[in-house]
Amino acid sequence: MKYIYWTVFFLVTGILQYFLLLLVSACLVNSKKLYDKHNGYYRWLLNSSTWILVFFGRIHYHTKGMEKIPKDSRFLLVCNHKSKLDPITTWYLFKDYDLSFISKEANFHVPIWGRIIRRCCFLPIDRENPRKAMDTINKAAELIKDDQVSVAVYPEGTRNFGEGLLPFHNGIFKIAQKADVPVVICGIKGADMIKKNYPLHRSDVYFEVLDVLPPEKIKSERCNDIGDYAKSLMTSFIEKNEEEENNVHLRTV
Repeated sequence: MKYIYWTVFFLVTGILQYFLLLLVSACLVNSKKLYDKHNGYYRWLLNSSTWILVFFGRIHYHTKGMEKIPKDSRFLLVCNHKSKLDPITTWYLFKDYDLSFISKEANFHVPIWGRIIRRCCFLPIDRENPRKAMDTINKAAELIKDDQVSVAVYPEGTRNFGEGLLPFHNGIFKIAQKADVPVVICGIKGADMIKKNYPLHRSDVYFEVLDVLPPEKIKSERCNDIGDYAKSLMTSFIEKNEEEENNVHLRTV
């Protein structure tokens, strides 16, 4: 019994020390600054704290097409967006690729993690101000060109609480054009169920790399055409998964 007490003691102590480390490290980040150099230590903090969510949240990944991801270059990742946990589950899945999101300003004010993502070169965007939004696009392209991070952004601009997809903001594809990198088109499903399933059930998150458009194709296409193609792939992904869900439901009825 004595060994159980000591094991619990060291476990609790270790968890408290880890969260103290998170707190102190976050306090060292300038909350007003946009960082242009990726920091491996803060990326480790981000990934390790996300692992806690994935492990205790009982999140199980189902992936397809991950072999298509470029191994020798940075990239722009685009995906559909239905859950506030989409970015978290995605950046953990891409933990070997130093993926940084373009996100709304409010996310950078989340205690501790708002500062940590800032130090990992995540970028806030003002969706109501086109000039400032373009500054963010240019900044993202510079980060990619400087080989600091790959960048992820949701073309819908915000979470979609309905069916299908919201209209795309196709200007975001200028990031890939300016940085001369591939566009990785993805689909995600299931992250919206994590909160509903926890703690009694595990959650299955489905993530698929639908296509990778090479830089030369991105350079030669209009942003609207790239957006239309990406949207068609994501729509097919959503419809396919909905059909599979309906088939499963019919078999269980």
